[in-house]
Amino acid sequence: MSTNGKNGSKNLTDPYLPGHGDSSYEVTHYDLDLDYAIENNNLSGKATLHVRALKKTDELVVDLHALKVVKISGLKVSRYTHRDSRLRLKLAKELGKGDEAKLTIAYRGVPTTVKDKVGDAGWEELTDGAIVAAQPGGAPSWFPCNDRASNKATYTINVATHPDYLVVCNGVRTASRRRAGRVVWTYQVFEPMAPYLATVQIGRYVEVPLAANVPMSAAVPPARRAAFERAFADQPAMFDFFVRTFGPYPFPVYRVVITDDSLEIPLEAQSLSIFGSNFLNRGWDAQRLIAHELSHQWFGNAVTMSTLKDIWLHEGFACYAEWLWSQESGGPSTDERAREHYDGLARKPQDLLLGDPGQDDVFDDRVYKRGAMTLHAIRRYIGDVEFFKLLPAWVAAYTGRNVTTADFAAFALQQTGHSIDELLDAWVYAPQLPAFPG
Repeated sequence: MSTNGKNGSKNLTDPYLPGHGDSSYEVTHYDLDLDYAIENNNLSGKATLHVRALKKTDELVVDLHALKVVKISGLKVSRYTHRDSRLRLKLAKELGKGDEAKLTIAYRGVPTTVKDKVGDAGWEELTDGAIVAAQPGGAPSWFPCNDRASNKATYTINVATHPDYLVVCNGVRTASRRRAGRVVWTYQVFEPMAPYLATVQIGRYVEVPLAANVPMSAAVPPARRAAFERAFADQPAMFDFFVRTFGPYPFPVYRVVITDDSLEIPLEAQSLSIFGSNFLNRGWDAQRLIAHELSHQWFGNAVTMSTLKDIWLHEGFACYAEWLWSQESGGPSTDERAREHYDGLARKPQDLLLGDPGQDDVFDDRVYKRGAMTLHAIRRYIGDVEFFKLLPAWVAAYTGRNVTTADFAAFALQQTGHSIDELLDAWVYAPQLPAFPG
């Protein structure tokens, strides 16, 4: 197999996201205390980063975009600069490899999206509320972080805002309490999470419980509740099917948020997904996306790429989950969906390298469809029995960790006894579309 997929160390900054992340240290836990003024889109916060040095260093670089640093405390800093969304901290005393410390940063300002070549992302105002859509590099728009997917951490998130608004974040809600005319919402994320998957959703929502085998609910504009219940009627069945197919659900809760605004695309965050009201229908294009975002909880959120060049390990798997659900729900079979999209790929330019698509094509539709076709080819090669053992075993082995294509190839060989290197060379590391898998 091509060495293009063999990244080596998992403590990586991402070449597709220059100016993000610092590989000299990792954050093991974030304590975030935020106050958001909806009336003027003003955010003030205090973030405590529990850091561990991965090598000897006298400088830490923290990502923070367009927000003003008010105070730095905890870890002693002799001086700092804050330019181009990079907060560079010169330490008063060098950290040795393995040393741990706490760094607290107070900050405030008007959050804005982070603009990168691979796409703009981050905190955005809604017509009445706020949304965080942070993939791929938007986390620094609302909290100081080590913004690399390869640095997963646990989180405590406190958000204070106007009492008429519901706040939804990742993980388990552990408290909501009134304080000085505000309501403070507290969420705990116990499972390691990449910074771009952290989110805050604020709106005039009602909570709708859903019957499922884990705590499942939705935050919905009151006037959209009936439309939501029709559109998302199958989500519990999707959930059960994915548990049977991919293994136990990796998080303690699952939520969806429906914004009153239309959104161009839905998006996943760890333990929740966000949809615009324009997706509240029973058509296949809406239903497949409900399945797609749900499946990301296994592929993308529990098991996370090390860098964006391996984004197919997220999007190809989630796209294939759509095709699996199509058959399970009585629609076209997985093979029929594969043939339909293979024909679509054949009509498009043959110049995409799935295993290293480049900054311009990270989210190209061909990444999704060719990634799914790669899985279909692997399934045809190793057979259904081995394939449907491989998927949950992959999740079980790598939940909470970062992965590369090389990891997947090695694991497939170990798990099934079949080398998939030649398949990956053809589907992932060569631009020409191979023949439809027989």
